[in-house]
Amino acid sequence: MARLFVSVGHYKLAFTHSILAYTQLINAPTHYRLDYPDLALILALVRGGSLARASQLLKVDVSTVFRAVRRLEAALGQQLFEKSRAGYLPTTLAQSLAEQAERAEQALDAARIGVEQGGEVISGTVRLTCTDSVLQGLLLPALARFMPSYRALTIELSTSNDFANLSRRDADIALRLTRTPPEHLVGRCLAQVSYRVCGSAAYLKSVDPADLASLTWIAPDDFLPDHPTIAWRRQQWPGVVPGYRCNSMLSVTELVRAGLGVAALPDFLIGDDLQSLTGPLQGCDTALWLLTRPDCRALRSVVTLFDELGRALRLP
Repeated sequence: MARLFVSVGHYKLAFTHSILAYTQLINAPTHYRLDYPDLALILALVRGGSLARASQLLKVDVSTVFRAVRRLEAALGQQLFEKSRAGYLPTTLAQSLAEQAERAEQALDAARIGVEQGGEVISGTVRLTCTDSVLQGLLLPALARFMPSYRALTIELSTSNDFANLSRRDADIALRLTRTPPEHLVGRCLAQVSYRVCGSAAYLKSVDPADLASLTWIAPDDFLPDHPTIAWRRQQWPGVVPGYRCNSMLSVTELVRAGLGVAALPDFLIGDDLQSLTGPLQGCDTALWLLTRPDCRALRSVVTLFDELGRALRLP
């Protein structure tokens, strides 16, 4: 029976070399060169929030992800994730690297699509903001028509009722209903928009549509205190108190569709399921503006989306 003998001296020497190698690795992070698999690992764990979910995204087992993260943290000499009850929480470094990884992922996707299509591809992320009513009534149908042609272009959508997000550079493009767009933004007026008092057929059968003051009104709440339809209603019927108040025009429209009352709605939200009780309300007209920041005009992704929206959203 063969036996293996290791002298104490040799063991101490091997152990010392191992410690020195590990110490040099963690104390010299600048010598380690990140590559795409490292970024993919970080991105998967940031997106998944757990080893199990990251292993599914990467199509490897959990132990492989665990060992890879430990090796990478040792190589960089910095912690990338903090383990908590909520899962693996990324440090500031990991979050920054994940953002870089997303950009690398988008660039790789764009390159693949370019090879498939045999030409140059528009890629990148464009941040777009609008109100929820514009999103549902105008923007989504337009995006469904032209976005399939831009497979490498990513859009981040947010709903808001003011221009602050463009001013803070939280968005690149805005669609807004306004008469006077801010002077520091550039863009174009796409259409004029009118408001009309509307109700559902079911509701109007149970009331006298000619007596507007006796109807149940649905209106925006204090989130839009200066909305022109509110001023119009108060001027026409100062004694009318709305039966329902909502924090968005889209919610106002849905309550009208549900047969709960009437409201002044923009033309683009009035479908065949609603009946107009008035013509365009005097003093309530506004305009649909497509806006961006001056510095965004140098970005091809923003310019491309801006031009496509300008063509797709022109109302009759």
